[in-house]
Amino acid sequence: MNIRFKRLDHWWRLALLLWLVPVAGLLPLGALWLHQQGLLWLWSTALIVFSASGYAVQFWLKQREQRLLQIAHAPPDPDWPPNAEAAWSIVNDLADQLDPADWPLGDGQSLMALAKLTLERVARHFHPEVKQPLLELTLPHSLLIIERACRDLRDTLTEQVPFSHQLTLGTLTRLYRWKPFAERLFGLYRTGQWAINPGQAVISELWKHLRERGYALAQQDLSRWLLQAFVRQVGRHAIALYSGRLLLLEYVPVQQTTPESARDLTVAKTIQDAAEPLRILVLGRANAGKSSLINALFGQIQAATDLIPKTTQRLMPYRLERDGLEQALIFDTPDAEHLAPNTLRDAAAKADMIFWVSAAHRPDRQSERQILDALRLVQNTRLERHPPPLLVVVTHIDRLRPLREWQPPYDLTATENLKAMSIQAAITALATDLDVPIASVIPVCLADGQVYNVEDTLWVALLNHLDQARRTRLLRCQDDRRRNENWTLLRRQLANAGRFLLALPGRFD
Repeated sequence: MNIRFKRLDHWWRLALLLWLVPVAGLLPLGALWLHQQGLLWLWSTALIVFSASGYAVQFWLKQREQRLLQIAHAPPDPDWPPNAEAAWSIVNDLADQLDPADWPLGDGQSLMALAKLTLERVARHFHPEVKQPLLELTLPHSLLIIERACRDLRDTLTEQVPFSHQLTLGTLTRLYRWKPFAERLFGLYRTGQWAINPGQAVISELWKHLRERGYALAQQDLSRWLLQAFVRQVGRHAIALYSGRLLLLEYVPVQQTTPESARDLTVAKTIQDAAEPLRILVLGRANAGKSSLINALFGQIQAATDLIPKTTQRLMPYRLERDGLEQALIFDTPDAEHLAPNTLRDAAAKADMIFWVSAAHRPDRQSERQILDALRLVQNTRLERHPPPLLVVVTHIDRLRPLREWQPPYDLTATENLKAMSIQAAITALATDLDVPIASVIPVCLADGQVYNVEDTLWVALLNHLDQARRTRLLRCQDDRRRNENWTLLRRQLANAGRFLLALPGRFD
C-alpha cells in the first residue's frame, strides 16, 4: 500500500471508504438488474453505438478546433519594420514544424531549449555576420525581456484560468502528492470490476480505450498549439529585442516631440504640444501647384503661391489640424529638381506621408520619375523603417482638352464626356510614367474659385492612409528615442559613477 495512505488517520480512511462503497456498488448492481430484465446486451449495443457516434462527433470537433486554433494565432505587429516581418516568417516556419513528441510540455529543459532555438533563429536573421548572434544583446535588455515574458504569463493565467487568483502553491503541492494515491484506488476499482462483472468490465475497457484515443488526439493538438503559441510569444519578444525596438525607458515614443518637429513647430508659430505631429511633405516641380495645394487643404491662404518660379526657397512648415486629422505639420518645398539630393533624402526620411504634385498638362516627367526612383531606392534599403505612403496629386486638370469646358463634377467612367476621358487618360499616363498604383493618383483643380476634388476625394485618401502614416511615425520616433536614450543613459551612468567616486574616500574614513 502507498506510504501516504498508511500515514492517513484511520478516521480519514473510514471516511474515504464510506464515500467509495456506494459508488463502487452502483455499476455492478445496475448490470445485475439489466441482466435480470434481459436488457444487458441491448444496453451494451446501445453503449457501443453511442460511443462510436460520440467518437465521430469528437473527430469533427477536433477538425473544427484545429481551424479555430490556427485562427487564434496572433498576427504580426503592424507597427514592425519590414525586416521584423521577415523575422516573423522565420518564427512561423519554426512553429509550423514543431512535433509535440520532440518537445514535451512537461520537460522544462526541453522548453528552454526550444526558446533558445527560437532566439537563435531571430538573432541570426538580424545579425547574420556575427558568429554567435545570440550574445548580441545587453544585460538590461535581457532582464527586460524576462520581465515582460513573466508579465504576459501572469496576465494569461489571471484572465484565462478560472480560480487562478485563489490557487496557492500549497494547494498545487498537495494535489500533486495525492495523485499516486488516486491512481492506486482507481486501479483497485478496475480489478474488482473484472472479478464481479466481466461483461461490464469489457464494455468499460472498450469505452475507456475510445475515450483515451479521442483525448490523446485532442491533447496532441492542444500540445502542438501551446508549443506554437510559446514559440510565437518568444519570437515576438526576440524580434522586439534584436530589431532595436525594445526601449529601456518607459514612455510612448510619439507622446513627445522630436527635436526636428520642435524646431518646425516654432517656425510654424504654433504652441508646441507634447505629442509628435504627423509630418506631411509636399514635393514636385516648379509651378506644379504645391503651395496652392496646401492652401486648398487649409481652406485659406497659408503658403505663398508660385506666381513666379522658385518662390519657396526652403522647406516651410505649416500646422495642419482639421476634423479627422490630429496635429500635423505640412511642408511646402522648393522645386524638387533643384533640391540637393541629401536635403531631399533627409526630408523624405523625416516624413510620415508624401504628396507628389504633378501637372496634368506637362507630359515631360522623366525628371520626376528619376527623383521618385531615387527616393524609393533609399527607402527600400532601410528595412528598419516603413516607407511613408505616397499620394500623387494631379493638378491643372482644368487645362486638359477640351480647354474651354469646365463643368465639374466629372464621372471618370463616362465615355461620352470628353473632359472626363481626358482626365482619366491623364491619370493612367501619370501612374505609368511615375510607376505608382493608379488608386494613389488623385486629380484636382486648384484654380482660384474653381477648387475641385480636394475636400472629398483627396481628403478621404489622406484619411485612408493615416494608419500607415502613424506606423511610419512610430518607427521614426523610436529611432529618435533610441538615439536619445543611449545618450541619456550614458550621461546618467557617468554622473552616478562620478558621485560614487567622489564619495568613496568618505566611506573609507
